[in-house]
Parts: sequence; C-alpha cells; structure tokens
Amino acid sequence: MALPGVVLLLAFQYVPLAGNVIAFKDYLPYVGIQESEWVGLANFSILVDGDPRFLNALGNTLLITLVQVVLVFPIPIALALALNSLVSERIKRLVQSVLYLPHFLSWVIVVAVFQQFLGGSGMINNLLRSNGWDTFSIVGNPDAFIPLISAQVIWKDSGWATILFLAVLAQVNVELYEAASVDGASRWRQLWHVTLPALRPIVILLLILKLGDALSVGFEQILLQQPAVGVQASEVLDTYVYNNGIVDQNWSQAAAVGLVKGVVGVILVYGANKLAHFFGEDGLYRS
Repeated sequence: MALPGVVLLLAFQYVPLAGNVIAFKDYLPYVGIQESEWVGLANFSILVDGDPRFLNALGNTLLITLVQVVLVFPIPIALALALNSLVSERIKRLVQSVLYLPHFLSWVIVVAVFQQFLGGSGMINNLLRSNGWDTFSIVGNPDAFIPLISAQVIWKDSGWATILFLAVLAQVNVELYEAASVDGASRWRQLWHVTLPALRPIVILLLILKLGDALSVGFEQILLQQPAVGVQASEVLDTYVYNNGIVDQNWSQAAAVGLVKGVVGVILVYGANKLAHFFGEDGLYRS
C-alpha cells in the first residue's frame, strides 16, 4: 500500500535532485545537461560578489522569516489554548470549523479576498470614501507588504496549525489540573506549570521544521502580489530563483542559489535538532 507513495516521492522529490548538476555548468536548454560546459563554482560567485538583486532577496527573506517566527508562529498556540478552555463542545467544534476553513482556500482566493477588503477600491475604502473620510493604502503599498502577507498567513493557516496543539492538549492528564487546583494553583499557574510543559515538545519540533524551511517564505503568495508592490519590496529567494532562472533564463545561477538554500536548510535543521537535545528534548531524531 505504501509503494505508490514511495514511487511518487522518489520520482518527484529525489530523482529531480540530480538536476542540481546544472549549478556547476553553463546550462543551455537547447544543448542539454550532458553537453553543457562545466564551469565549476563560477555560478556561486553571485553569492559572494554582492549582487544587489540577490542581497535584496536575501534581506527580504530573512526579515519575513523573523516576523513569521516571532509574531505568527505563537498565534496557533494561543488559539489552541483558547479553544481548549471552552466548556461547550458544540461551540468548540463550531469555532474550530470556522478557523480551519481558510486553510483549504488557494492563495489566489486568499489574495483576492484581501484585495476586495483592503484594496484601494475595496469594501473598507469604499465605505470610508462614501462617508467623506480619508482612505488608506495597504494592498499595493510596499511599506505595508510584510504586515499584509503576515496577516494573510495568520488568517489562512493559523486555524489549521492549532490541530497539532489541540491534539497534545487532549492527552494531558486531567488529574494534573485537579491536583494543581487542590494545591491552590490559579488558572495562570496551571497554564504555566501543566499546559505549557505539555506543549513544549511539539513546539520545539515545529520550530525545528520551521527553521529548516526558513528560507522559503511563500512563493505563490508573494509572486501573486509582486506586480502591485514591486520587486524591491517583495523579492525573496524563491521568487529570485524564478525571476532570475525562468524569466531571465539564467538557469545555472538560479540552480546555484536554490542548491545553497537547500543546504542551508539542512544545516539549520541539524543545528536546531542538536540544540533541542542540549535542552533535553527529542527533536526530530535521536542520534
């Protein structure tokens, strides 16, 4: 039963890794990979020569990653804690369903929804304009781009991410809360000494996975909105690889950047996993 999944994984994830060889060649599509000239590490010079486009993409990527780890990542934890505190199971299921729904929408729909609400001709601005009030610019404003995409990620994925935390909270022994209550612990003390320690392993695990994916911050979401705000404000490493490799046909340089991005991701996962072991957690694996 697992064989079809294994075949698909090999065919579409592992076999294409052989194509990374073009990062070491002057790849020309009409010549082919085998006949393209070897150039060694020449394509990687873009990483050290200070190419403005690459440095801009790297800076935007790191900034977006920082915002999403510090501000976006904790929100599903807070949602899970809030849902877990609800007494009524009917209300809890209703709220869960509402929060999960946006996860199943494509980024095209999500971006369109935000444009309809926050765009220059969106519902909110039209309401302000009809009442003679000043409008505001969010969609299409380069200065508001990072807060905008962060809000989109929160709306789309935070509800779905609460599933993991709710699953962990459901396994916490109720007797621990009863014992803490008998000892005079308030709700906040119970949260700090019972609930959060139960969540710590899954939080560390997800942070490790997040660090491994730190240099990938949403290709489709950002590419859809790039024309409105410009490349300077929205270019990240994934869109840089697309624009430089596919659009500008610098195939080998784009492959070099993508290869380095993957290697850095592996190093971050390995380092974060070692750090988790240092603090007594299992992390992704035990060596």
